[in-house]
Amino acid sequence: MSDVATSEGLEWATARGMGALAEKMGIEFTEFSIERSVGTMPVEGNTQPVGLLHGGAYVVLGESLGSMAANLHAGPGRLAVGVDINATHTRSATSGIVTGVCTPIHLGRSIAVHEIVVTDDQGRRCSTIRITNMIKDAPKAR
Repeated sequence: MSDVATSEGLEWATARGMGALAEKMGIEFTEFSIERSVGTMPVEGNTQPVGLLHGGAYVVLGESLGSMAANLHAGPGRLAVGVDINATHTRSATSGIVTGVCTPIHLGRSIAVHEIVVTDDQGRRCSTIRITNMIKDAPKAR
């Protein structure tokens, strides 16, 4: 992947915006292209009552990366919308930053499937998320 692809992807993602929830959770994209997208999220402020990163926070990071990557793949005049997401949590982060790496499993005309692997500061896998997005024509402006 070229630096140009990554910088153009980051510019596209920045211009589009991640949405209020992702911003509130402190998610930041560090790399963005159709082939690979990377984002980080702080553990602090996104924990459950016993101090572990909330399982739903992993899913928000995964859906933010996967849906945005699917929309970049969909292209102008098209829209990707999530139709299925699942997550398997295998370790609990308690501090620091987690990193999600999103890669495509399938990129078609009507369906995009991505896997997002979330690791802790030590590079240990904490969660594996798979998201399926349906790609359709964007609604006409009113």
